[in-house]
Amino acid sequence: MLIHVLTLFPDMVKEPFEHSMMKRAQENGCIDLRFVDIRDFTTDKHKNCDDRPYGGGPGMVMMIEPIYNALQSCKTAKSKVILLSPKGEVFRQKIAKDLSQEEHLIFICGHYEGIDERVRTNLVDMELSIGDYILTNGAIASLVVIDACVRLIPGVLGSEDSLTQESFSNDLLEYPQFTRPRSFLDHEVPDILFSGNHKEIQKYRDEQSLKKTLLNRPELSKKIGKEK
Repeated sequence: MLIHVLTLFPDMVKEPFEHSMMKRAQENGCIDLRFVDIRDFTTDKHKNCDDRPYGGGPGMVMMIEPIYNALQSCKTAKSKVILLSPKGEVFRQKIAKDLSQEEHLIFICGHYEGIDERVRTNLVDMELSIGDYILTNGAIASLVVIDACVRLIPGVLGSEDSLTQESFSNDLLEYPQFTRPRSFLDHEVPDILFSGNHKEIQKYRDEQSLKKTLLNRPELSKKIGKEK
């Protein structure tokens, strides 16, 4: 997968991808990650990318022209263009799965008070929000979306089986996990996990998964809760 990140602050998003699985994904050819500085596509000597909003109001708004120019430098017929914005659709695991199958993703990262509405209505294929809160920079949100998508690409994770057992893979939160030591400060690992009875262990995990989902994220399991 080819990924372009269009941002005013490329250094902000470069460093996190130089570690762990994201680094290995680039080294083994699973992804080709490129960063585009929107300021390089301005037309004035001061490299201005923002201006005061028409109609008045607080803050500054990112201009469409440098964003358009930056986008044209990397967009192809196979590109999926995504705007990170608190006004967008809430990002979920299903969207991550769909995006992980794309050949080319382009992320437009806003800043300041907002972004010219014509970017949203004319230049992008989808608009995503990572939650109901405001960040100082859309580049931070792009890290979350890219990480969630890239880890689903075959060959990125060491064990593909883990993808089918983690939270949200079946609309439930993942069951509790334990490892050594068996006892720590009088906190014990459940005996069922040492029984050797895989059927009962799976039953325990399914029950715990449903219990945790109903407690923490009941909206995810309304249908499953009724069936149970």
